[in-house]
Amino acid sequence: MPTLRVLALTTLAMLAFAGNSLLCRLALAQTHIDPGQFTALRLLSGAATLAVIARLVARDRRGQGSWASALALAAYALGFSYAYVGLSAATGALLLFGAVQATMIGAGLVRGERLGAWQLAGFLLALAGLVGLLLPGLAAPPPGRAALMLAAGIAWGIYSLRGQGSGDPTRVTAGNFLRAAPFAVLAGLLGGLAPVDLAGAGYAAASGALASGVGYSIWYAALPQLRSTTAAVVQLSVPVLATLGGALLLDEPVTRRVIIASLAILGGIAIVVRGRRRAGG
Repeated sequence: MPTLRVLALTTLAMLAFAGNSLLCRLALAQTHIDPGQFTALRLLSGAATLAVIARLVARDRRGQGSWASALALAAYALGFSYAYVGLSAATGALLLFGAVQATMIGAGLVRGERLGAWQLAGFLLALAGLVGLLLPGLAAPPPGRAALMLAAGIAWGIYSLRGQGSGDPTRVTAGNFLRAAPFAVLAGLLGGLAPVDLAGAGYAAASGALASGVGYSIWYAALPQLRSTTAAVVQLSVPVLATLGGALLLDEPVTRRVIIASLAILGGIAIVVRGRRRAGG
């Protein structure tokens, strides 16, 4: 796959991931939808959208998804939604993708991957920017909600790792969403049969159909071209995007520190990716 196409796919996927944080936070903060209902509608709308996309565009007939990947997807989606009841968009994104990168980099190191000097420098620069952006001045998040988001990040890291080389990305994602939806529906039923807020349902549908379904298909298409370490570090851009989106939609301030930290994170990512290309990996 040409480098520019990989870059475009990865960028679109990161925008979709940030959109998920914003849509979930908007739904839970500004509507009366239950987290279980949000997750169920998110996965069901994603499954329906992906089924249509798979029928229209999938060329490779391999790949139907798996129950193991679906379980990881459901664990991520449920932990994500319930955690955002008590977390800001920025703090949730930090916890989520911190856990994601730790999971994926750990898996890469176990497989024998190593960070070169430039990649290590880029990773440390991006990590320092992320810490500088989100930690100083923020109140400590509620421990229970933070644990849920960390668990969601681990589950998403596992799901991403399982997506490498698993067949046509659209068909695989559609199959995983279809298998994961019953878990979310069960969680929604356990939470009660309260009326569904229509505005919240709209946010959930957008999260499932666009930010999740289409976004994950794009990510699955890019993943086979990325090493685990590179894929993990690239996702450090998501908290930056979520923070900037939160400033526009949730009235969070954008300060000089936000701008400097964002440049550090994106610059660190560029160094990691460039170091991979120089190494020929």
